[in-house]
Amino acid sequence: MIRQIRGKVVGAGPTSVIVEVAGFGIEVKTATPEAFPLGSEATLATHLAVKQDGLELYGFAGAAERDFFELLTSVSGVGPKTALGILKRSSPDALRGAIGKRDLDYLTKVAGIGKKSAEKMLVELSEKVGPSVHDGADGEVFDTLVALGYTERDARKALQAVPQEITSRDARLKAALSARA
Repeated sequence: MIRQIRGKVVGAGPTSVIVEVAGFGIEVKTATPEAFPLGSEATLATHLAVKQDGLELYGFAGAAERDFFELLTSVSGVGPKTALGILKRSSPDALRGAIGKRDLDYLTKVAGIGKKSAEKMLVELSEKVGPSVHDGADGEVFDTLVALGYTERDARKALQAVPQEITSRDARLKAALSARA
């Protein structure tokens, strides 16, 4: 498995860059070819996709972006090209937040996928993105629920049941506690 590539960027297209490594020009598909200017030295975290008709190398600015790409491709029906398209339209952090909040509208509008694919993504990834999707008041509420004996899964479910209109930490905690009762 090729996990990283480093070399001089000698070509670029709308969805890829060509990196020269030891005299070889290697095409690397990327969501952000503009991040790798011609003539620059670049290091890309990579994912090698083995297909029936050949190999494709996908490149990312860092390992975290690559890891999220691989998480997306773990969803049945989401291949490397679709995952790359999703990352072209939205950051991994924004996608994690949308998945954690089960925000179907965000995924269908920003990620550019259909409703069925977005629903499948929510079902298959909501458990995998973990508690890091909760920020601010939700992070504190999540931690409090876990400290009170909730499993992480139950705490996430309780937070998801709280209406977004409730914004204060104390009110969100109270609503999450009553959601389980």
